[in-house]
Amino acid sequence: MSGMLDGKVALVTGGRGGVGRAVCERFEHEGADVYAADLSAGGSLANAEGAPGTFVALDVTSEDAAVAAMEQVESDHGRLDILVNAAGIEIEHTIEETTLDDWNRIFAINVTGTFLTSKHALPLLRRSDGASIINFGSYDGFIADPQLAAYCATKGAVHALTKAMACDHGPDGIRVNAVCPGYVDTPMLQSFFQESGDIDSLQQAVRDVHPLRTFGTPTDVANLVNWLASDEARYASGQLWVLDGGLSAQVQQMSL
Repeated sequence: MSGMLDGKVALVTGGRGGVGRAVCERFEHEGADVYAADLSAGGSLANAEGAPGTFVALDVTSEDAAVAAMEQVESDHGRLDILVNAAGIEIEHTIEETTLDDWNRIFAINVTGTFLTSKHALPLLRRSDGASIINFGSYDGFIADPQLAAYCATKGAVHALTKAMACDHGPDGIRVNAVCPGYVDTPMLQSFFQESGDIDSLQQAVRDVHPLRTFGTPTDVANLVNWLASDEARYASGQLWVLDGGLSAQVQQMSL
C-alpha cells in the first residue's frame, strides 16, 4: 500500500461488520492506528480472530459509551484524525408494518449513533492537523427501495446532518463527507438474499439491474473511504459520494 494514512489515528464504528472491517483493514495497511468500535469483538461476522484494529466496545446509541470510547483514544493518543460512522441496521417494512420500537431503534443506531459519536469526537478531532469524518448514507437517501421506509428516512437524515456538520466544523479544520453505497456484498445483503427463497436468481437480478452488471464489495467502499480520510481529499467536504455501480443514474430501476 501507499502509506496514505501514516501516523493517523482512526476510529471506525461498526468496525467488526462487513464494510467496517474492510475499512479498518485498509486503514491499517495505509499506516493508521485504528480502533474498531463495535458491540462485540466479533461483530456481525463469525469471530474476531485476525480482525484488524484495536477493538473498543461501543454501543453507538449510548452517550456514556461514546464518551468512554473517546476517553480511551485520548488516553492512548491525545487526538483523533479520522472518524468513520459505519454502524447501521436495516428494517425491511413499509411504515404501516413498522412498529414504533422499530422506528426508534433504527433512528437510534443510524442517526443518533452518528450524532453521539461525532459530538464526543470533536474535541479530539480539533487537535488533528487535518481531521476527517466520514458518515454512512445510502443511495436510499436519494431514492427509495420498496419496503425500506424507515431505513430511507434515516439515510436522508444522515445526508442532511453531514452537510450541516461540514458547514459548522469546517472552520475547525474538520472535513465531513458521507459515502452513499448501493448494493454491497455484506451480511446485511446476504440476509436479504436468503429471505427470497431463490438466492441465485435474486443475486443475478441484482447484478443485472446495475449498468456495471455487478454489486459492490466492502473493499470497493473501503477504497473510497480511505481516499476521503486521506490528505489527498483535503478540499472535499460537505459532499454525498454515491457508490452504486451506476444504479441510481438510470431513469427507472427494476423492482426486485
